[in-house]
Amino acid sequence: MNPILKGVLLMSMLVFNPALAKSNPRDEAAIKTIIESVGTLADTANFESLEKLYADEVWVDYSSLTGQRAEIKSHQALMTEWASVLPGFDRTRHAITDILVQLDGSQARATARVTADHFIQDMYWQVKGDYAYELRKNGDKWEISSHTFNLREESGTREVFGPAAANASNQPAGYLKRQKTRQAVLDFLTSLEDKDMQKFASVWADDAVQDMPYSPPGHPKRVVGKQNLLKLYAQWPASSGKADFTSRLIFYPLQDPETIFVEYQGLVEVIATGREYRQSYGGLFHVEGGKIKLFREYYDPAPFAWAFGLKED
Repeated sequence: MNPILKGVLLMSMLVFNPALAKSNPRDEAAIKTIIESVGTLADTANFESLEKLYADEVWVDYSSLTGQRAEIKSHQALMTEWASVLPGFDRTRHAITDILVQLDGSQARATARVTADHFIQDMYWQVKGDYAYELRKNGDKWEISSHTFNLREESGTREVFGPAAANASNQPAGYLKRQKTRQAVLDFLTSLEDKDMQKFASVWADDAVQDMPYSPPGHPKRVVGKQNLLKLYAQWPASSGKADFTSRLIFYPLQDPETIFVEYQGLVEVIATGREYRQSYGGLFHVEGGKIKLFREYYDPAPFAWAFGLKED
């Protein structure tokens, strides 16, 4: 469906019935806190927390400011856009005031005034306008499903965005680094599933290390360097049939945005033995610039040895 048409349909579903609207101080307080937090979290570059305030899909309309038409975006895409610019300023401040909330059961509308200041080097840009939000209740949690900005006035220069975007690119926000870290791990696992060794080769840094402290006798416990890792996995396409490493995948972000712990299940058809290899993995990954520098792999060696015929009972 056309995104604009889809957005119109979504908006039409959120038409309020004034006869049903009623005050609920608890929900009003929750919604006002969410709206106040939008500015604070954006100004402190806490995009992980900011993302959680939005629904999975958000109708975003900044057309009065940018001239670009409104569209539906994933909350991750929206955060990626903001994280690619806002942290590059020396300072931003979004002052959000005069919040008004209208409730209609599990849906709500809210409006607020905003004054946003942007500072970089000796340049300054201020924009004033109004926010219009639509929210829906997901369980006991309110989420922003529509975010519209209506421009009232601006001062200073929009040229602030050039150096801000350059700064943000040179020193990526933690949110963007975490995205690259997750994607590198996902690319590694899907390359094994798809037997795509070209993609597999692309995920490793030249000086990458894979540690396997519980590998069985006769198998390496540490491999150093991309070329040696390619040799280690060279027979993978010929030795394995159908493989699944991503159906039960859990990411555990750490304080360092380029390091992550991952839990996943492995299910692999072993061609040589005709056996099914089932394994539970834990993996510590360190990723720099989108390339895996360290992969410390934890697994039970007994199922590995049985599936590949290394040990017979």
